[in-house]
This record gives sequence, C-alpha cells and structure tokens, in this order.
Amino acid sequence: MKRIGFFILALALFGAGFAATAAAADKVVIKMAGMKPEGEPETLGMHKFGEILAQLSGGKYEVQVFPNSQLGKEDAYIASTRKGTIQMCATGTQTSALHPAMAMLETPMLFDNLDHARRAMEGKTFELINDGFSEKSGLRTLNAFPLGFRHFYSKKPLKDMADLKGLRMRVPNIPLYINFAKECGISGQPMPFAEVPSALDQGVIDGGDSPFADIVALKMYEITPQITMSGHILVIHSLYINEKFYQGLPDQDKEWVNQAARESADYVWKLMAKIEEDAQKQITDGGGTVSKPSPEFREAMKDAGKRSWKLFYDTVPNAKEILESAESYK
Repeated sequence: MKRIGFFILALALFGAGFAATAAAADKVVIKMAGMKPEGEPETLGMHKFGEILAQLSGGKYEVQVFPNSQLGKEDAYIASTRKGTIQMCATGTQTSALHPAMAMLETPMLFDNLDHARRAMEGKTFELINDGFSEKSGLRTLNAFPLGFRHFYSKKPLKDMADLKGLRMRVPNIPLYINFAKECGISGQPMPFAEVPSALDQGVIDGGDSPFADIVALKMYEITPQITMSGHILVIHSLYINEKFYQGLPDQDKEWVNQAARESADYVWKLMAKIEEDAQKQITDGGGTVSKPSPEFREAMKDAGKRSWKLFYDTVPNAKEILESAESYK
C-alpha cells in the first residue's frame, strides 16, 4: 500500500510540475520599447497596456517595457519592431518617414482642447491618417494618446505675435516644427531637448516650447519663468505592434490586444488633464508665471498654423480630408 501511495504522490507531483512547465511554455513575452523616462505619460500608458493585457489573458501575455530609449533611439527601435526583433514600440510622428500622413497627428493649431483631439483620434480622423500605413510599414497602430500640448517658455512675457518676432526659440529638428516657427516670425533653433538648459544659460536661445511634463521635468520655469499656454501643437504618441506578429495571434488574443490598447489610451487621456493641472501649480509654486494668450494672439497663431499646413498639401494625398475631418469634431 505504501508503494502505491508513493506512486500516486509521485504522479501528482509530476503532473503538477508538468502543468507548471506547460504554463510557462505557453506564456508569450512581448517586448515594448519607448523613448520617455519612467513616470511620463507615454511610459505610464505602456505599463498600463501590459497590466491590462496580462489580466485579460489570464497571464498568458507578459509585456516587458523598455522605456527611456533603453533599446536604442526611436529610429532604431522602430526598425526593430518592423523586423520583429521586438514586438511593440511607442512613438510619435517619427513614423511619418514611413507614411507622411502620420505627421498630421501633430498638426499645428488643429485642436482647441483635449476633448476635441480625443474625439478626432477615436474617430474618422485617426482612420484617415492611418489609411495605408500598415501596408507600407509592417506596423499596426493600436491607439493614440496625448503627451500634452506644447506651450512656449521664455524669459519675457509673450503678449502678441510681435513679442515672438525674431525670438531665438529652440525647436525640434522636424520640418513641420521649423516651418511653424517661421510662420510665427520665430527664429527657430533646431537642437536636442537635452541641450536646452545649457543653451538658455549661455544665451544661445531665448526660450522654446514643450508639453508641461517636459517643462516640469527639467524645471524650465527656473530659467525661463514665463510660460505661455499657447497650446499650439498637441504631441500625440501611439502604441505600435509588428503586423505579422499581430496577424499570427488567435482572434481572441487580437481582441485582448485591441482592448488593452483602447483602455490604456483611455487611461492616459484621463490622466493628462490632471498632469497639466498639477504642472501649472508646480510652476507657479516654483516662482514661474503661467498665462493664457489673448483671443487676438491665439487667432494670429491659428493663421500661422494654417499657413504651415501647406507642407501637408504637398506630401499627403488626403490631407484636405484629414483636416476637414478634424474640424468636424470641434
């Protein structure tokens, strides 16, 4: 009897071990790369996607998040995702190199506020921008979420367009941003964001523009205390997945991925309003001044923004349809 008991126990242990091994073998690891550090909206959204997908799949999927350019700069990890070396990434308009319409995610002076932008990004506008993207890139865009509106930071107050004229302002080295600065009368100075504090200290530039999260992260308000809530460009990022990997998933698993993408984007959209509110308080508590442009100033900026749209008409076949669609969500 003892031998039978030991035999049954051994079988039970073997079965448990086999089940655990099988479960481990069934687990699918998804590697996701991003550029922002921990604590910023992009990275929070990446982590949230992983949490939701793990819950929906009962632990079948484990998303490993690599923020802060740990897997290389944007171009490098986008290429890795296209090749399938990694399965997912988060990025913004860098994908316009593959599909020019993606640059229109950050069209100057297109959105009045976050609610307007969200309606467009969850509606037809987003579909029009992505039309043909997967076929060209080998990537699938899963969602769209905000990193915040870009606002001016400067050493002196900005009350109208005349105050912008001739200002040496840092801009990202992206044609769209450089062109918009030119239309505003700004002397755009392309440079990496990491070089901005020293450039301000040395008087190389007079200011720049960034979302509140970046302004607060580097405490820009200590060097350039005048923050003007121009909100001229909404920075929008997305989660991308390798199309071949996605198409190889069972239908149920695809729905889990899609649902995780929707819910993680929803999380960031809701979070953004609080991030901007908290940032304004931190800036004013730190001695900075946050001001809103006058209606006349904002209208003049809208005119400058519309002039910069010519770049899209020259490069994006359905640009007019995209712009009209975004307008319809006001």
